[in-house]
Formats: sequence, C-alpha cells, structure tokens
Amino acid sequence: MAGVGAGQMLGCRDVDQVAGDRRAGFYRPRAQPRHTSGPDGTVLEAYQWSKLPSGTAGRTLSLVFLLPFMLSNMTFWMRPAAGGLQSGVTALCRLLALTLTLLYALTAAGVALDLVGWTCLGSPRCLAGRGWLSWLAGRPVGLRLALLALVPLAAVALVWLLSARQARSYGAFRSPAADPQDDRLTALDRWDVGPTAKRLRAVHVAAAFVALDLVLLAARAAAGRSVAVVGLSALAGALLAACVVLLCVPNLLEPTSTAGTTDRMPVVLHVVAGGLTVATLGAVATEPVRWPRSNGLPNFDGIVAIVFVAQMALLVALAVLVLWRPGGRDRRPALLHGLGAVVVATVAAGLAGALSGELAYRTASLLSGPTFVLGPNDPAVPAPAYRWAILAFFLTTIAGGAAWAVITLSARGDRRRAAAAIVARDYPDAPSEATSQVQRVRKAVIRASFTEQLGSLGIAYACLTVIGLAAGVLALVGLEPGPLAQGHLGVPTGVLSVVMAIGSYMILAVVGGLLVGGLFTHETAGFRRYVGVLWDVGTFWPRAAHPFAPPCYTDRAVPELTERICRLAGRYDGVVLSGHSHGSVILAATVLRLPAEVRRRVALLTYASPLTRLYGQLHPAYFGEPVLHEVGDRIGWRWLNLWSYTDPIGGWIFSEHRPGDPPVRPPPAALVDRRLRDPENLLAQPGESAPPQVKGHMPNESDDRYTAAVRELADRLRADWEQRGSRAA
Repeated sequence: MAGVGAGQMLGCRDVDQVAGDRRAGFYRPRAQPRHTSGPDGTVLEAYQWSKLPSGTAGRTLSLVFLLPFMLSNMTFWMRPAAGGLQSGVTALCRLLALTLTLLYALTAAGVALDLVGWTCLGSPRCLAGRGWLSWLAGRPVGLRLALLALVPLAAVALVWLLSARQARSYGAFRSPAADPQDDRLTALDRWDVGPTAKRLRAVHVAAAFVALDLVLLAARAAAGRSVAVVGLSALAGALLAACVVLLCVPNLLEPTSTAGTTDRMPVVLHVVAGGLTVATLGAVATEPVRWPRSNGLPNFDGIVAIVFVAQMALLVALAVLVLWRPGGRDRRPALLHGLGAVVVATVAAGLAGALSGELAYRTASLLSGPTFVLGPNDPAVPAPAYRWAILAFFLTTIAGGAAWAVITLSARGDRRRAAAAIVARDYPDAPSEATSQVQRVRKAVIRASFTEQLGSLGIAYACLTVIGLAAGVLALVGLEPGPLAQGHLGVPTGVLSVVMAIGSYMILAVVGGLLVGGLFTHETAGFRRYVGVLWDVGTFWPRAAHPFAPPCYTDRAVPELTERICRLAGRYDGVVLSGHSHGSVILAATVLRLPAEVRRRVALLTYASPLTRLYGQLHPAYFGEPVLHEVGDRIGWRWLNLWSYTDPIGGWIFSEHRPGDPPVRPPPAALVDRRLRDPENLLAQPGESAPPQVKGHMPNESDDRYTAAVRELADRLRADWEQRGSRAA
C-alpha cells in the first residue's frame, strides 16, 4: 500500500522489515511470532511500496518536470479494448509523444540559440551588465551558435540518462525467461526494460538531435545555401522520417525476438544522429558566411509552429479514430466516453506547450530586464508560436473554469437528490440528534459523486486545448497575437501584452503548485494519499510511448510480490491478499502472474478499489470486464470487494449493491462486491466521545467489517483446501 506506513497497515507501531529494501519491503508486527499455528491462526504481513513511485524529494520533483511526458505515455495504455484500430491508435499516441520530445528540444534550442545566441548577443542593450555573455559577442555568429548548441544537447542528454537508469535499478527483479513483447497485463513488468523500450529511447534521442540540427541548418540556409548545408539538411530530414516510420510500424519498433542477440538498432541510431549533429555543428561553426540581420533566429519560428500544427493534426486524427470504434467489446459507460486517450494526450500537449512558452517568455523577460510585460521594442522576445501558446493557455483556463462552473451547477441537483436517497436508505431511522452527522454524510456522498463529472470536464478542456493549439497555424503563416488582435478585434497591443503577462504568471503558478505538491506528496503521507494518486497511476504504466516519462515501478513491485506470495503459499495453508486503492490494481496484475498451484491457495480482498471506476473505464484493454473476470476465475472467485458511496476514488467492481440486495449479475461475480455504510453508525458508541468519522477513501483495516471479510476469505481457503484433500484421499 502507498501513502501509509507499515505500522498503520498492520495496526501497530512496532514493526520489523522481513524482506525488501529501503524503497519497498515486507513488514510484520514485532510482537507477532514468525510462525503462528492453530486452526484460527494468521500471520499479518504488509508490503509498503510508497517510495517506488516517488522516493526521494529530488525524484519527486523530477516527476513534475516530466509530467507532460508521463501523461503522453499513459495514452498508449488507454487504447480501445478490441478492434482493428489499435495499431492506428498506437502509432498516433507514439507520434504525439515524439512531438513532445521535439518541442522539448526546440524550446531548449530557442532559449540558447534564439534568445541568447542570436537576439541578446546581437543587442548592446541586452549585453549591458552581462559580462558572462560579453565574451561570446565578438565571436563569429556561426561559432557562437555552435557553442551554445551544447546547452540543448545537454538538456537532451539529461532526460536520456534519467530514462536509461531504470534498467540498472530494477534489473534484479526481472524474470529472464519472460517474453517482453506481450502487451497483456501479465507482461507489464517486462515492458520498461525490454528491447522495445531501448529502441523507443533511441528514436526519441535521434529525433531530438535532428531537431537541433534542423534549427541550425535552417538558420544557416538564410545566410546562403551550400552543398554541405543542403546535404546535411537532406540527411536530417531522412533520419527524422526514419524515426517516424519506426514509430508507425510495430514490427520495426517491437522485435519479435532478440534472445541471444545484440539489438544493434539503438546503436545505429545513436551513431548516425551523433555523427550528423557533429557534422552540422562543424559546418555552422566553420563556414565563413555573412549572416543576415533579423529580430529572431532565421526560420526558427516556422519550425516551432510546425510542431504545434502537427500536434493539433495528430490529436484530431486520434479523436476521429477513437470515436469510430470507441470501446471495442467493452460496452460499459466510460468515464470519458471512450475518449480517455484523446483527453489525456491533449492535456499533455497543452501542458507541454504552456511550459515551453513560459520558459521562453521568462527567459526573454530576464534578458530584457525587470519588466512586467514584453513589448515589441524589447531586446529579447520569444517566437510567435510561444506567445500564441501562452495566450491560448490563458484563454483555455478562463473558458475551462467557466465550463467547470456550468457542468458542476447543472449536475448539482441530481447529485444532491441521489445523495439524499442513499443516506435515507442507509439510515432510515436516524435520530434527531444525528441531524448534523447525516448532513455530513450527505455532503461526503455529493463530493464523492463529483468523480463522474470529471469526464465531461476533461472532454470540454480537451476541446478548448485543441482550439488553442490551432493557433500554431496562425504562427506558421507569420501572424502574431498583437497585430492580429488590434487589426481585427480592436484590442490595443498594450492590453494584449498585459494579458500575456498574466497568462505567463498563471503558468508559473501552475509550475509552483506542482512543485509544492511534489514536495508535500513526498513529505506528508496524508497529502500523498490524494495528490500522489497522479504519480501512482502515471508511474504504474511502463514507458511504451514516451521513453522520457518517469520510470515505472511495476517491473519491481509485481515480480517482488509474485515471489513473496509463492513463498508464503508454500509455507502456510493459504494467503489472503488485501489491497487498498491502487494496491488493488497491483494485486490484480500480480494474481495473473501467479502459477496455478499457488492460485489455488490465494484469496483476494480489495477495498476502496479504482479497478472499475477508473482503470476499467480509462484502460479497457488492460482492466476491462474480461480481464477482471479472468482475475476472478484464476483464484476460484475467492474475492471480496468493499466499497462505499463516500469514496471519491474507489467503487464497485462487478455490481452495485449491498448484502441482501437482489443480485444484478449472475454468480459468482455478483458475490464479489459488498457496499458498506460509511460511517456504520451515526452516533458515538459506548465509551466514545465523538461520532464515527466519514472515512471515504481512507484505509479501514481496523473496521470490524474488514476483519470479518478477511476471516470469511480465510475460511473459504481452508474449506477449499480440505475439500481438495478429501478428494485426493
């Protein structure tokens, strides 16, 4: 379980770690004997993995930095459950992820080459008081551009090294005989370190190098074309096209077998991309030409605008493809109506564009001096595409807030009536002195039901973001926000500059909020339980679309749990697996990996589980109803799921009912879910001074109903074991 300590899970303060390391391990109560015997004896053991998705504060902050990459990587795992369009969705998701890498490299190049190397070093006003830059001012333009190109190269190398670290970190937990090319849920723990991940990383690194090469060659072409420039440009275009083809053709990116052989494709891509970059830097630095004068690096604005336009086109194509066959064979209503991949990809692209625009705008502000707004006469002004991105973020945020208010208010009446009916049914004879407690429960149910509104909000925000990305078309044809707003809308240029400055500070506030949230997520367990859900979900999925996403922990947690369960099943009569919240997701993936002889001695208890409410709807191919039925079948349906209406994250898995209600699904799935009243009682019990709290998504291991569920599953295991023994006799 993440978000709580081992002592809280076990209901005691004094615990011993019996396996694992400082990042994840298994714990037992210190006062508990190692071997408990007797018909009613049990051994408690907890698996704490909270430091796998976050870990140190530095790694937690890096998750904020890599958030757009993480979101784009999630889109790969949100594909439709079935149908012939999966390969097209996969290709589009990977191409969208590639545009984020290109935007990352271009932004680093824009800061170093456009704003510093070209604009600031060519302006005496910008160089005033900046001795650390003056030494480059007298150098030839080509030489200083080549030297400053080391900055974006270092930025690419940084994410390259961060992404390559995973294979070394969790190598001891992999199964060497496993096939890493299987994309079913049973193979998640082998995706992130397989040959596909290495090839994907090589493709993105090569594309990032090519983006830098094209920026330098396009700027150099403005000073006059030469044989070297034309030849290098053709090679760069061919290499970028090869990267696109590799992402679109699964057989090229995902080799069928690499056992006993060395995969040379990553090495070839690295050598070709590195050699091309060295040749480009040499050609730009050494060719004696007269560079033209311009307000920005020649042709850089158009290259950035092309990336924004490509993102918009890919998002529209992905939406068309998903809507054509939105849900495959899993026809249950989805949280995002089958558009999960589109919405998340759009949010990733919008966030990446906003962060890129903010970095360029903030750098330009620092180079221009202490100023609230940037004007056309300032020495450093970011490319029009970045200014459009900031303006689009401002307008999207305002419109998104209005959409949130409309959707929330329009559904408020229905949510209130539904909550009142639930509370009236659960507490039909509530005493008058419990009126305040009843109101508290009703409000908790209303807040928890807001999760169902997130789908409409996400779709609305995605539509607004795509419209904002369309501004890249305006940048591509040379239109800038200020002149266009003044000429067609009559908005003064100064007013628009203030709006863009406000949008920049809004983005800065978002970044600050993410950083603070990352720190609190690492330091505060209670905060991590809610805000950390994003990290837990995002880092659960292997890097199959974007190799620079934060490393996933599945390739350690699932094999480690599998091995531990096998050992315990061989030592004891049976093992009851209990998973809270995201822990239930990990256990579902683990159950599918257990050998048949071990599954016969395993039972499963899930509570506050998002398996159906979130995962089954957002990831139908991996947690859809057929997969969940397979989990139940493999453990003989020794499975109980506890849930309540006050939980904003967890919910029912197969059927929405309480014990005693008529089943809505055929057994045995109908017997899995058990809805609980939360709280069980409205008034304080004897010996207590306050009424029970509404637990919502909080762990409830101390609840008597949880204990009863564990005891029931243990009895089932014991009965099945005795029945098998009698048949064998």
